[in-house]
Amino acid sequence: MGVEIQESPVSDAEFAEMKRFVHDYLSASVENEEAGGRMRWYPWHSAEYRYNHILNVVELASEIARKEGADVEVTRVAAVFHDVAKLEAEQDEHAEAGARIAKEYLTTHGDFPQSFVDAVIGSIRDHSYQGDVTDLPLETQCLIEADVLDKVGANGTALLLLRMGYESRDHTDAGEMVERVIERGEDARERIASETAESHLHRRLKRVRWFKEWLQEEIAAIDPEPTE
Repeated sequence: MGVEIQESPVSDAEFAEMKRFVHDYLSASVENEEAGGRMRWYPWHSAEYRYNHILNVVELASEIARKEGADVEVTRVAAVFHDVAKLEAEQDEHAEAGARIAKEYLTTHGDFPQSFVDAVIGSIRDHSYQGDVTDLPLETQCLIEADVLDKVGANGTALLLLRMGYESRDHTDAGEMVERVIERGEDARERIASETAESHLHRRLKRVRWFKEWLQEEIAAIDPEPTE
């Protein structure tokens, strides 16, 4: 017997509207900040970066959910809302705040099943959980793994290299910054349980290590004290 095909509770148009809402909410959060906002000068505290991070997490979490047998709809909707409050709430409060925003949105912008809404807001609320991810529903695990993975790889590397400028560093510190991405990747192993996410992590770390070697090779060739 084949797998029963169930209609998705979220249409493409509804999901597009959710993304628009999150984008606009993040932009408004930045506009409402006073005196430049909390750590506004770091690139990952901009609306542009945060929204791009969210889209990356949506894509990664959806792939992990499909391959690991989780509910893809719950996972992708939780992913699109997971950092909606990131720019207006403190780090240890943004997950709970995001869950409240998502609950308000889902209960006023459609006729979604209550079980679906509950699963989505539960995943958002728990996406900062620091314990064993296998203690959580599979959809939440997929969200956490995707959130971690986006910080390891090309995106995470570019952000830390951008950070050098904000900290008045020069390019000779680039190797050190890339090493931080590698360290994040090693730490991420404790937050990853699925084979799909582990495969992504392995590929990303391999590429970052290769980039670090290439970078150090070229920087080492520069003479910091040119002869007269």
